[in-house]
Amino acid sequence: MSANVESSKPSADYTKQIETWRAQRVERLKAPNGWLSLIGLHWLKEGRNTVGSAKDNDVVLLKGPTHLGAVDVKDGKATIELDAKADATIDGKKAKSSELLDDSHEKPTTVAFGTASFYLIDRNGKKGLRVKDSNAETRTHFVGIDNFPIDASWRVEAKWEPFTPAHSLEIPTVLGTVDKMTVPGKAVFTHGGKTYELLPVLEEADAKEVWFIFADRTSGKETYGAARFLYADLPKDGKLVIDFNKAYNPPCAFTPYATCPLAPPENRLDLAVTAGEKKYRGGSH
Repeated sequence: MSANVESSKPSADYTKQIETWRAQRVERLKAPNGWLSLIGLHWLKEGRNTVGSAKDNDVVLLKGPTHLGAVDVKDGKATIELDAKADATIDGKKAKSSELLDDSHEKPTTVAFGTASFYLIDRNGKKGLRVKDSNAETRTHFVGIDNFPIDASWRVEAKWEPFTPAHSLEIPTVLGTVDKMTVPGKAVFTHGGKTYELLPVLEEADAKEVWFIFADRTSGKETYGAARFLYADLPKDGKLVIDFNKAYNPPCAFTPYATCPLAPPENRLDLAVTAGEKKYRGGSH
């Protein structure tokens, strides 16, 4: 059996720890290039894609030069050639053209113009431009995050049951695509006298944390409908600590321009998880 939940009354140290974690989370979100700065996601076609804010472009930017340039997609690679009149930089330097490294790289190629910029993303071979602006309305009009009260009973010590070999899990996304991700095992925990299971995934083969994408009875009501995210340290001695006080909204809760995963059926808990982040008040979707 998995371990029981702890006392619901949080200690001063634990309260401070969660409050600090939440404050850091908000600062990352509010950063000039954080998720709140997204103003566009434009999928590219094979071949030449003209880019700019003028309506005659293939990719019409919400902000930027009327004719920024063109992105050519060929044989799985994308290159950009900037218009001579566009006041733009590539990775902080003046350049005429460059290959665009996508977000699978540690530092994707960034094309910047004024307060805005974009970089290439790749989703199962589908390439697009993710556009950010530090003056985005979603950032300048951010209303903050509402959370459930900190409750130590939602910090649970789960029993870890490893999968040998690891399983794979199909994770649907808001794009309608399905990603296959590695599941190293399952976490079994109790709450309110009942037992529940969650399947975490690994973002990378050498990940130092496991990632839970889950939904529960609060989803679509008090909390964001698609899913909430939660990270936990790798299991140790057959145990895994899951702290639902650190459950947080995916980027899609704040912007329509993100490509978020959805909670798989296996991670839809028949339980109201009244911990972590609530639905974003400033959201329009």
